[in-house]
Amino acid sequence: MSQPTVVLVHGAFAESASWNGVLTRLQAAGLGTIAVANPLRSLSGDAAHVKAVLDTVEGPVVLVGHSYGGAVISAAARNSTAVRALVFIAAFAPMPGESIGDLSGRFPGSTLGETISPVALADGTADLYIRQELFHQQFAADLPADEAALAAATQRPLNDVALTEGAADDPAWQHIPSWFLVPELDRNIPTQAQRFMAERAGAYEVVELSGASHAVPAARPDDVADVVLRAVRATA
Repeated sequence: MSQPTVVLVHGAFAESASWNGVLTRLQAAGLGTIAVANPLRSLSGDAAHVKAVLDTVEGPVVLVGHSYGGAVISAAARNSTAVRALVFIAAFAPMPGESIGDLSGRFPGSTLGETISPVALADGTADLYIRQELFHQQFAADLPADEAALAAATQRPLNDVALTEGAADDPAWQHIPSWFLVPELDRNIPTQAQRFMAERAGAYEVVELSGASHAVPAARPDDVADVVLRAVRATA
């Protein structure tokens, strides 16, 4: 079997370059890589966008999602014969009808709501940003302050439609082997919620990362790349 292409999907308040450290390590291992620009507009629309990218990839795929990106990959990989593994990095894995807002509030520990600044749009929806002065503590506590400031300034907003839209039927994690990385100090998605989702997905492996924040792709790229490579090796 040929080496898989690793397709990475960022989440809210991030962008494709947040994967740079992980990409460097995966490319050094000889893997093809794509970091998709996730639109962050609606769960169904974002999943359709990622699926369109997947349809252009020849050969097997290992699909990786961070944060909200986990919900996106769960939908995008439905009915796929190419995706061999799903990797959830501090990520959501919703059941049909569940929204990421539902899952964030099901267990205690998230302080994200206290940091959000909405921007009203002409279509009646709102884009949600983390206030820049709170971004470091909330999202990326283990990044150096100067790097966190850049990430805060370049964050991409999540539209509130994506926050509340329920997941589609038959999520891919019900059929495709999954790996989960759970950061100990995640202030966006409670650790208990991530463990709950990993358990009900029947995860092949759950890696808990001591001292890590929600921004693990940027702050702990070695650990993230290691989990992705484990999935690659296990499904080769």
